[in-house]
Formats: sequence, structure tokens, C-alpha cells
Amino acid sequence: MTVFRYSGRTKTGTPKKGIIDAPNKKVAMEKLRAQGINARELQESNSILHKDISLGTKVKHQDFVIYCRQYATLIRAGVSVVEATHILGEQTKSKPLKRALKQVEEDIRNGTSFSDAASKHPKVFPVLFVNMMRAGEVTGSIDDTLDRLAGTLEKQYKIKKKIQSTMIYPAILSFLTVVVGMFLMVFIVPTIMEAFKDMDLEMPFITVIVVGISDWLIEFWYFVILALIVIVVGFHFFYKNNKEFHFTVNVFLLRMPIFGQLLQKDVIARMTRTLSTLFSSSVPILQALTIAEKVAGNPVIGKIVLEARDNLEKGGTLSEPLEKSWLFPPLVTQMTSIGEKTGSLDYMLEKIADFYEEEVDRAVDTLKSLVEPLMILVLAFVVGIIVAAIFLPMFQLYENM
Repeated sequence: MTVFRYSGRTKTGTPKKGIIDAPNKKVAMEKLRAQGINARELQESNSILHKDISLGTKVKHQDFVIYCRQYATLIRAGVSVVEATHILGEQTKSKPLKRALKQVEEDIRNGTSFSDAASKHPKVFPVLFVNMMRAGEVTGSIDDTLDRLAGTLEKQYKIKKKIQSTMIYPAILSFLTVVVGMFLMVFIVPTIMEAFKDMDLEMPFITVIVVGISDWLIEFWYFVILALIVIVVGFHFFYKNNKEFHFTVNVFLLRMPIFGQLLQKDVIARMTRTLSTLFSSSVPILQALTIAEKVAGNPVIGKIVLEARDNLEKGGTLSEPLEKSWLFPPLVTQMTSIGEKTGSLDYMLEKIADFYEEEVDRAVDTLKSLVEPLMILVLAFVVGIIVAAIFLPMFQLYENM
């Protein structure tokens, strides 16, 4: 909603000034007339006090899934689209969703379809939602479409969070390993080695290496920090702005020995689940592939999806580009081919998604059980090397005594 400042007179001729919320000037004038105010001046307020302050513009995943479920329930109960939009806009706790639904409601009342109104808010309503709603409006099955979409979003969110939780633990332990190692090298090693400076001892090779690294870190610590900042900022910049670099990084991640297989299964499950949901909602196959490429979340699989769309436009099949790609195993290509031949592509894609979602669950559980002890061993190894470098000269000193 936009805040407007107005000045005018009431029906009795009394001067009146104030502010009013409305999506546009026309609606603001109508609201003022309904209140018995004849506005002479009406301008949008630029004051920060009248801005709707919000910490974020995106809707939380849980809030959007709840919205889809509630919307489906209201439509199934016979509530009109306009009333359902109004009710959900009033009761949702998500500020971005509330603002968007109010504007969507206003557009619907002015004759715009729900899908077209929602498409004006891409940060709130994803492209998958908009296109499925457009298909639901055509087929008259909005409630089923919303239920199907909510189920898809829930499954994808569950897998995403499970993978993230698996990645967080090794990331934290890696960070702790670096911090502990740096602390020992910068503060502990120089202090203890100072005691051996005046002694005629031949330092073990491992001690010489560790002391050399420690001296270098103490002298050039600012260079290390600067290099880390440059690497992180540079990587982020190129990853966001350079398509070739972005693509290469994702190929590398998908080809990694352990995590790569997990990511492959995740992107296959996401793609097949999205396509199955779109096909089940009667979205045309070429349009469905375009949408799947946008929501895939991975440029490697997105490129393959676009190749499949181009192949279909030329009279080919969906399974042909998948068979040529290293990313898709025979199970996916064979089941896709069978689905095309039997006319049950949506069902086959759903079964592929079910299979790989279960595979991701099992892989994540297995990875967790392996990664935790492995990272602890790495931390112990790093600390052990430094401790050995410190204590070996002490043992040598005792032997000489």
C-alpha cells in the first residue's frame, strides 16, 4: 500500500488534512469521498515515517506453504478467489505476503486474473506457483493445483534443509580447525620456541617446518587476511556475475567424489518433481520445461532441460538429451522414455522423484555418520602435528641431559 497526503474539506466545509493508505490515487480519492471528504490536493507521501518498513522482501518457505494449503481449503469450500485472497491477506503473519495479497486483491477486483496479478510480485510468488495457478484457472482445478504445489514445495524444502544441515557440520569443524591452528601457530608456538632459542639443539624437521610457518604467519598475518578477503569477495562476484565461472563451479561440485553424488541426486529429484507437478497440472510440456529450467537452481541441469525443450520443438523426445548427458543415470532416461511411449510421463517422473528423494535421505544419513568422525580426525591431526613440533625438542633436551 502507498501512503498519500491529502488536503480538502468535509461536506460541512471544514478544512481537513491527513494521510490515507491506498494502492493508487484513484482508490485513495474513492476512499476519501466515502468518508465525506472532497480532496483538493492528493500527493504520495515521501516521509520515512509513512513507509512500510520490513527487514525482508521474501516470504518464508513455511509461510508460503501454509498459504497454499489454506488457499486450497477455502477454494474447495466454495469461497471465491477474491474473498479467499482477502481472508488470507488479513490473517497471514508474513508482511511481504500480506502486502502482495492486498495488491493482488485490488487487481482481481479490477478484472485481472489471479495468476496475472500474482506475476507482478516475483519476489513473493515464484514462477512455478504463477504458472501452475494459470493452468489451474484454465482447467478449473485451483484447489488440487494448490495442494499439489504445497506438497512439492514441502518435499523440496525438506531435502534442501537436510542437505544444508549435513554441510554445516563439516563447515563449522573446518572453521574451528583453521582458528585453532592459527591460534597455536601465532601465540603458543613462538612462546614455547623462545625457551629453546639459547640452547644448542638440533631441531627435528617437523619443528623446523612448523616454526617457519609460524614466523611467516606472524610477519605476514595482514597478507593472509587480505588474501582471504580477496578470494571470498572475488569468488562471490564472479559466481554471481560470470555465467561461465558459475557453470564451471557447479560442474565441479556435481563431479566431486562424495558430495557430488549427493548433489546430483538432489537436482534430479528437484527437476523430476517439478516437471511431474507441472504435467499433472496440465501445463504444456514446452512451457513446463521452460519453468523447470528457471526453478532448477542449477545451471548444469538447466542447460540440459533447455536442450530437451529444443529437441522437442524439433520433433524429438525428452529422453534423448538426457541419455547424452553424464548427469542422468540410465534409470532416469529409461523411465522417462517409457513414460513418453505409454503416455504416463507425469507418473514416471513422480516415481523417479520419489526414488531419488529417498536416495538423498539415505545418502545424507550415511554422510553424517562418516563426516563427523572424519572431521574430528582432521582436527586432531592438525593439532597433533603442532603439538608434536613443540614437544619433540623437549624430549630431545631430556635425552641430552
